[in-house]
Amino acid sequence: MNSRMDKKVNLYTDGSSLGNPGPGGYGIILEWTGKGYQKEFSAGYSRTTNNRMELLAVIIGLEVLKKAPMEVTVFSDSKYVVDAVEKSWVFNWEKKGFKGKKNVDLWKRFLFSFRKHNVRFIWIKGHNHHPQNERCDALAVQAAKSNDLMLDIGFQAIELIQKGN
Repeated sequence: MNSRMDKKVNLYTDGSSLGNPGPGGYGIILEWTGKGYQKEFSAGYSRTTNNRMELLAVIIGLEVLKKAPMEVTVFSDSKYVVDAVEKSWVFNWEKKGFKGKKNVDLWKRFLFSFRKHNVRFIWIKGHNHHPQNERCDALAVQAAKSNDLMLDIGFQAIELIQKGN
């Protein structure tokens, strides 16, 4: 087997929030190029936002990769995430200490994982019959509706700070 093929993966992601904020979840499909191997991941949170779940899906997808560096193509319907990276906004935010930006905890976590791999992003239109995107959406919504919801500690900390002001 070609070792270059072993290091290529397609990462399909989607996030969902039932209310914004509200219960949310993410769905991920990882497909290894040339191997015919695919793995799905999802999780739900009791109170979060859609943008946090879109970004968290990419983060988790990168974090579960056991080998580094990998050639990763991320397919996402989130303009927030795709544009932040592809237009280099997040790197400028980082240089400015993320001043005034939302989801700083997740962007810092993203950058840590992003820098371990060679990552490119492709934006795909959501709810447009793209099979993997539709599956990720279903996983995200199912996770958001589950009875086993986790706490989005970063989001809850932000809410507590805002209530104190």
